[in-house]
Amino acid sequence: MAHFVYIIKSLKDQKFYIGETTDLNRRLFEHNQGWVKSTRYRVPFVLVHSEEVESREIALKREKQIKSFKGGQAFKKLLNLAD
Repeated sequence: MAHFVYIIKSLKDQKFYIGETTDLNRRLFEHNQGWVKSTRYRVPFVLVHSEEVESREIALKREKQIKSFKGGQAFKKLLNLAD
């Protein structure tokens, strides 16, 4: 089953959230409805990046990798924000 690693951006505070899911549209909907505890006070969100991978194991590894360079040059390059 395909999995997705995604990055969403809060339009309220301009901060990013990184996660993984099997259903990208459903997950974005859940974030924007305030159903996700860790993001409920930061709605609304927009999807800024997603990657489809083959398994949950790969998705979790990629999510961890992206989180490790969150805010740095690698993160900016991934989102095409590099100067």
